[in-house]
Amino acid sequence: MTLSPKPLSSCAPYRGVEQRTAEIVVSEIGVDMSRFPSANHLASWGALCPGNNESAGKRKSGKTRKGNQWLRRVLVEVAWAAFRTKETYLSSQYHRLVACRGKKKAIVAVAHSILVAIYHALENQAPYRDLGANYLTKLNETNIKHYHARRREELGYQVSITPLEQAA
Repeated sequence: MTLSPKPLSSCAPYRGVEQRTAEIVVSEIGVDMSRFPSANHLASWGALCPGNNESAGKRKSGKTRKGNQWLRRVLVEVAWAAFRTKETYLSSQYHRLVACRGKKKAIVAVAHSILVAIYHALENQAPYRDLGANYLTKLNETNIKHYHARRREELGYQVSITPLEQAA
């Protein structure tokens, strides 16, 4: 089986995944995604999932397990480059997570997202489409509106939510 540059570039989730990175990823996971039942199985195999050590309702260590060190290293390196891009989903994901989890946990989460994107790109034989920096805001628009309205009411203000078209 020979690999042409076309499939390698199709697994590039953004401009930071160049030819060499794609070669490393494909050499570690292959191009046949039928080996993995889902993207989460691939992320678990690549050791980019958080640990789940819980006993009697008490959460213990959430460290990721040891896995494919080469795949993990290259994806973490790509994640460090990804958060420096502007107006991308990966950058906004990093900035959203870094505030509450810290830099290294946020980077591992971004690396996990990149591996999931690579899985879907290889499985569907389609190039990656960036969701955009405001994807999560649009996805949870009603939740965000109600959260801010409730917070203002807790501060003692009366709030009514009306769209801008009706208010003007």
